[in-house]
Amino acid sequence: MSVRQSLLAILDHGACYGSQLRAEYIRRTGASVNVGQIYTTLERLERDGLVDNGGVDDDGRILWSVTPAGRAEARAWLRTASVADGRDELALRIALAVTLPGVDVAGILSAQRAGVRAALAEEGTPSEGTDATGTAIVAAARRARLEAELRWLDEVEELAAGSTALAISDERPRRGRPARAAL
Repeated sequence: MSVRQSLLAILDHGACYGSQLRAEYIRRTGASVNVGQIYTTLERLERDGLVDNGGVDDDGRILWSVTPAGRAEARAWLRTASVADGRDELALRIALAVTLPGVDVAGILSAQRAGVRAALAEEGTPSEGTDATGTAIVAAARRARLEAELRWLDEVEELAAGSTALAISDERPRRGRPARAAL
């Protein structure tokens, strides 16, 4: 989830200071976020004209509010479908491993399965101070993705069973970085 867009969506419902935004984010999603990331994001949002710095309150905290442009961006983000992009680091890593000679693909798949199963086992109940519904939605999505990953790993194992490792090709591309001249 985009912390940037999340902060705008929260600010669309009222001005907050940085620590308050962090607490609202955690309360609503159950996901942690570094307080430094909140303040860095707020500074960028201000630079981009999406939030306003409302000055310092009596306790020395900056109160942030959303601008009309920020409100429009937050509302558009909430209405837009989120589809995973084509770059999946795990899939790319396994695809590469399958093509490299001497790589223990079965070991890689086994380690990934163990990691996914451990993550599934850790899924628990919402923490105190979080919204049970919001946290349950996030947890259900995580569980579904982890379960899907286990099914995908089974499919990868079948696909990898018939694969052959590749040697470095003798074909050389015409372009490349030229060698530096010797000094």
